[in-house]
Amino acid sequence: MSPLVIGLALFAAILHASWNAFLRTGADRLWTVTVMSFSSTALAIPLAIMNGFPATSAWLYIVLSACLQVGYSMFLVAAYRDGELGQVYPIVRGSVPLLVTLGGFLLAGQQLTVPETVGAALVGGGIMGLSLGRGRTATTSILYALATGAIIAAYATVDAIGVRTAGNVGAYTAWVLLAYGALLPATFVACRGRLVVDPRAPETWKALGGGLFALLAYGVVVAAFALGPAGPITAIRETSVVFAASIGRLFLGETLTPRRVGACAVVALGAICLGYQS
Repeated sequence: MSPLVIGLALFAAILHASWNAFLRTGADRLWTVTVMSFSSTALAIPLAIMNGFPATSAWLYIVLSACLQVGYSMFLVAAYRDGELGQVYPIVRGSVPLLVTLGGFLLAGQQLTVPETVGAALVGGGIMGLSLGRGRTATTSILYALATGAIIAAYATVDAIGVRTAGNVGAYTAWVLLAYGALLPATFVACRGRLVVDPRAPETWKALGGGLFALLAYGVVVAAFALGPAGPITAIRETSVVFAASIGRLFLGETLTPRRVGACAVVALGAICLGYQS
């Protein structure tokens, strides 16, 4: 890989960890993630106009993906309720490739390679290190984080099928973002009664900034995929686990014990092994 591709993959990892930090520091995280979605909706509108409608057969996947992403947002918010960024984020990120790999082994009869076996063991061990012993996060946060990882794996699978069915990547992406942008505020209203957004409030602009970070993270990794091999790029992107722990310590005042550093490093190494094989 060229230095440019490596740099893009690392930049995407930093951006992804950063938008999670925006969410973690929100005074009302459900409100924050809802306002963050406005950024993606704003991008999706011109994208939908330029690309038009996807194939009719793709609409089921579009709606299912959007619903799963709403679930992902809700569970991530719940995970951060009692858990720190440096604890929750590695569990979420590490569980995705682990669950995909184990799902392929258990449900599809896929044989695990040596790197995949080592990666699964490392991720499992790292997650246990974050979940057990002194300084562990709340059990509910761990369960919500694992559920979030499962939902991410599910909507990634749906998107992989849906984008091929749609026949147009841009149209599929735009309408998933639009559906998500409609369903998440509707979910907020169903839970809270109404959604109030003050355009003059600093919290509003912070949430919108977090949404822009999330969009930029997605765009940067897509650019990296266009220039280099997917496996190594996916693996490098898993270093976001380490960046999240560092951001938690430097900007959020979270405790960074040697145990947590080691567990995060183990999760990252395991995810790299699994990601390289994907």
